[in-house]
Amino acid sequence: MKFNIPHTLVLLFILMAAALILTWVVPSGEFETVVNELGREVVVPGTFEASDKKEYLPATSLFTVVPRAFADAQGIIFFVLIIGGTLAVVRESGAIDALLGKALNRFGHQPGPLLFVMMFAFSAASATLGMAEEYIPFAIILVSLCVTMKFDSVTAIGTMVVGYSIGYGIAVMNPFTLLVAQDVAGLQPTSGMGYRLALAIPLLAVGFHHVWSYASSVRNDPSVSLVYDTKPPSVQNQSTFVSPEMTTRKKGILAATILVLIAVVAGIALADWYLIELGAVFLALAVIAGLISGIGINHMASVFSKGAAELTGTALLIGFARSIALLMEDGEILHTVVNTLSIPLSWAGSEFAAVGMLFIQSILNFFIPSGSGQALVTMPLMAPIGDLVGVSRQIAVLAFQLGDGLMNMIVPTNPVLMGILGLAGISYDRWFRFIFPLVIKLIFLCSLALVVAVWIGYS
Repeated sequence: MKFNIPHTLVLLFILMAAALILTWVVPSGEFETVVNELGREVVVPGTFEASDKKEYLPATSLFTVVPRAFADAQGIIFFVLIIGGTLAVVRESGAIDALLGKALNRFGHQPGPLLFVMMFAFSAASATLGMAEEYIPFAIILVSLCVTMKFDSVTAIGTMVVGYSIGYGIAVMNPFTLLVAQDVAGLQPTSGMGYRLALAIPLLAVGFHHVWSYASSVRNDPSVSLVYDTKPPSVQNQSTFVSPEMTTRKKGILAATILVLIAVVAGIALADWYLIELGAVFLALAVIAGLISGIGINHMASVFSKGAAELTGTALLIGFARSIALLMEDGEILHTVVNTLSIPLSWAGSEFAAVGMLFIQSILNFFIPSGSGQALVTMPLMAPIGDLVGVSRQIAVLAFQLGDGLMNMIVPTNPVLMGILGLAGISYDRWFRFIFPLVIKLIFLCSLALVVAVWIGYS
C-alpha cells in the first residue's frame, strides 16, 4: 500500500490536536520571568515550579484557537502577503529573468564560474528576500542550459536547490524565517548578521565543491550521471538556450530593487524599522517596478493580487502554527515542556546543547517544512530553553535557521523541492543519492559553527 504524506496544513492540525491532548495530561507549571533589555519577557533558569491546579481546555479550543492565532500573528501574515505581491510584480517585469539570462550568456563558455554565479545568486536572493517558490520557473531554463553544456539535470537542480537552501540557512534578512524567529525570540531584527555572513563562505564553498565535482564527472563520462537512462521532457527538443533581453526598463527595476534592499538594511539598523515600515517599503517597490515596466496600473494590481494569493497557503501555515503555541500557553504546559527538553540539553553542556538544537530543528523540518511555520512552532520552546542551558537566543535562532535551510534540500515534504524535481524529471530516490552526502557534510560543518558561536559568545 502506497503511503501519501499528508499536506503540511494537515500535519499542523495533527500537531494542534496533539498539543491539546498534552494540555490534558502534562502537568502545568511555570518559570519566573523577567523583562530583558529589549523589553521582552525571558524565563529565569532554575525557577520552574509545577502547579497543583490544572485547567482542562475544552475540545472546542482546537477550533476557537485558530482565529485567535491569526489575530495574534496578523503582522507577519500581512507582511508575507505584501512580499508575495511585490515579488510577483518584479517577476512580471521580466527583470529577474533577464538578469539570469545575462549571467548565463556572460559565463556560458566558463561552466565553473557560471555554476558558482548561479548558486551565489540563488543563495543571495533567498538569504535576503526569502525567495523559494519563485525559482520553480527557472528549473526548465537551467536544465536546458546544463544539458547544452554537457552536464545533466541533476547538476542544474543541484545548483539551484543547494544555493537557495544555503541562503535560507544563513538568512541575512529573510523575512519569512529570520525576522519571524528573531521576533519570537525577542531579538532585534537582522541582528547578528556578521557571523551569518562569515558562515556563508564555507557553506557555499562546500556546496559548490559537491555540485561541481559531480558535474565534472558527468561531463567527462556521461554514463556516471544519476539520470543517464532518463531524459527530462522539458529538454527533449531543445538544444540551445535563448537569453531574455536586458532592457533599460529592466535595469531600472533591478536598480530600484537594490536600493530598496539597502534602505531596508539601513532602516532596520538605524531607525528600528519592523513589519509596518518594511511592508510599506516593499509595497512601494511593487508600485515603482510596475510603473517602470509599463505594464499598466490595472495589470499591476492584478499581478500583485495573484502574487499575494500565491502566498495565502504560507499565511495559513503561519496562523495554524501559532495555534500550537497558543494551545500550550492556554493549558499552561509550555514552560513544563521547555523544562523537560532543557534537562537532557543541560547535561550536554552549552556547546552540545546548541548542536542538539540543530538536530531537533532538522528533524522537525520533515513535519513542518514551512520556515515561518517552524519558527512559530519551535522558537517559543527553543528560545527559553537556550536561556536555561547557557545558549544565547541568537544561537538558538541560528540553530533553527541552519536546520530549516539544510533540510530544505532533502525532505520530501518540501513542496518547492518536489515541484522542482518534478519539472526536471528527477525521481526523489536519485536526488537523495546525490544530495544526502552533502547534507551530512553541511550538518557537520554547521555543528562546528554552532560550537564556535558558543565559544565566542555570539549574541
